[in-house]
Amino acid sequence: MDKQNRIWMGAAAVLLVLVYIFPIWSINLKAPQYPEGIGLNIRVNTIEGKGPNDLQNINGLNHYIGMQVIAPDSIPELKIMPVLFGILIVSGLATAVWGNRKWILSWLVLLMRLAIVGLVDLYLWEYDYGHNLDPNAPIKVPGMSYQPPLLGTKQLLNMRTTSMPHLGFYVALISMGLGARAWWSESKADANASEESLNTAA
Repeated sequence: MDKQNRIWMGAAAVLLVLVYIFPIWSINLKAPQYPEGIGLNIRVNTIEGKGPNDLQNINGLNHYIGMQVIAPDSIPELKIMPVLFGILIVSGLATAVWGNRKWILSWLVLLMRLAIVGLVDLYLWEYDYGHNLDPNAPIKVPGMSYQPPLLGTKQLLNMRTTSMPHLGFYVALISMGLGARAWWSESKADANASEESLNTAA
């Protein structure tokens, strides 16, 4: 692999370390009783309130409409994701040192699959969270579900809910872009080398 492509690949792997620092996804809620808004940050290993008491307040609100308590310690994905990103970082660095074009492609496929599976899993979690309601809840609205949007804004009773990617998600996209650049450049170099070899043979 070309030295410059090894640098791009190494940068792609190292950049993923920031996923452990910045939230990946963000959910914001606004209502008359919370004009400044409250919200949640979804990190690679936990879910936390944007403010000191936001998670507690959201769980309190959800209690009245029968939604489940958000308990980060009970969500298995938050234990698996740090390991998967660790594998991506290590394998990305190994690819930068010893790998070739096929290694880069395998790494990119793994990262893209993790992104897709993560989004699908978030949607399914939100679906269960908003539909699996306690029938004994103090407030019941027939036919009403409270699934937050995966992406965008949705009105849920008097609560305006917005769900958007956070910095960690964009870091992963940039990492994917750097890896893709290394793969494209390496593919181009391999194609040129093959063409030169054919010309020489001719």
